Amino acid sequence: MPEPDSASPLSELELNDYSPLWHCGDGNMWHKEIVKTFARGDLGNDFAGMLLRPGDDGYEAARRVWNGAVDRRPALIARCLSAADIQTAVRFAREHSLSIAVRGGGHSVAGMAVCDGGLVVDCSFMKAVTVDPDARLASVSPGALWGDVDAATQVHGLAVPGGIVTHTGVAGLTLGGGIGWLMRRHGLSCDNLVGADLVTAEGQLHSASESENSDLLWGLRGGGGNFGVVTRFVFRLHRVGPVVLSGLVLHPAERAGEVLRFYREFAASLPDAATTIVTFRHVPALPLYPPELHGRPVVSIAVLHTGPTDEAERVLGPLRAFGPPLLDLIAPTPYVRHQAMFDPSVPHGLHYYWKTHYLPALSDGAIEAIAGRAWEAPSPKSYTIMFQMGGAVAQRPIGGTAFAGREAAFAVNINAVWEPPQQAEPQKQWARAVWDDLRPHASGTAYVNFLDDEGSERVRTTYGPSVYARLAALKRRYDPDNALRMNQNITPA
Repeated sequence: MPEPDSASPLSELELNDYSPLWHCGDGNMWHKEIVKTFARGDLGNDFAGMLLRPGDDGYEAARRVWNGAVDRRPALIARCLSAADIQTAVRFAREHSLSIAVRGGGHSVAGMAVCDGGLVVDCSFMKAVTVDPDARLASVSPGALWGDVDAATQVHGLAVPGGIVTHTGVAGLTLGGGIGWLMRRHGLSCDNLVGADLVTAEGQLHSASESENSDLLWGLRGGGGNFGVVTRFVFRLHRVGPVVLSGLVLHPAERAGEVLRFYREFAASLPDAATTIVTFRHVPALPLYPPELHGRPVVSIAVLHTGPTDEAERVLGPLRAFGPPLLDLIAPTPYVRHQAMFDPSVPHGLHYYWKTHYLPALSDGAIEAIAGRAWEAPSPKSYTIMFQMGGAVAQRPIGGTAFAGREAAFAVNINAVWEPPQQAEPQKQWARAVWDDLRPHASGTAYVNFLDDEGSERVRTTYGPSVYARLAALKRRYDPDNALRMNQNITPA
């Protein structure tokens, strides 16, 4: 844990380097006197964490998030070490009418974990994971990443359904739903959230469970960070691994139509113990792939089966036999290694822009739309990824949680990925073009965690009228002033 910041005051000369009137990201303004307050460390003696201001050592690194295209400059980053620190930071921001951003893993493509001119409640140093193997429960702090959770739980042969990248934050993924490898067998991350503690926008500490504030738990299961800053998550655990049959097969892009029509039938035959993810990309230059395939346009079908190895080999046999593939990397693999398989291809600091759809089915039209443009992106780092839904996700009642999308067959995420000096607009145009081509074959809704910064109407459409109305009523109860709006925002009813 870091030592508390001494909050040494800025000199008057340093203060004069700041403009007399600063803008918050939402159009509000705050004065140089606020900078002086920050400089004196007046969050109070109860704040034990570290305060970072513009010009401080560590500030530049602390304001950076996973998406390198996001370049925002908060007035203060409050690196919290406890729930009490979070309360202090939230109350301070409210007292001074500062915009608030909340950082867990900092992995939102829209960069909602950081704001301009406001205060960042930075939970990234709060990474504790405590496992009760007998009760099959895990208590997780808000700054933990999925790699932290996997490491702590797999010691006991247990797992929480998480995402597909280990450096994704637990908080953001869970609060938006939690699509990942285990969802078809054990449900989404939010389905396995059985309790939470959180600090509301008024700085009050609340708990939520099925027996206490159950309406709040309903909202936390997919409604995003709209209702408070979660200080502790409690998850249900499941027996998984430690070794699973998993990996991927590669097929050439020129056979995409044939491959996807086979895949459509294969995916429909799978038991809930198996989940597939299809990616359309150029093979990255990573040790995972032979050098002769680097840069080649391919269809990648990745799979995880959590059942016994002999059963898994039988189920996955048709996938491995079809083609034959350019490359077959399916093998018995430690679950923690499988979880990290996609990590190298989505590193921190690249520039990302996303568009997304839910598909009710993988129709011929959808296949043609994806295959028609998937490899036309200006950057070879760009890709389109398709997640197989169904199984336990679809078996839970629609509206039983705030998560939107249980009826979807597939979730498609179109990822424009580039790095300077490449220009952003051509990359975004490609993503929008693929999205437009898919729209006639899509449901019109989307996975909220895949939304970029697309505005309130897109959020409303994503949840649908009945769920959104319930979320808006909950927002009115817990955050009537919409102080926590750096998220996929729900407007208070």
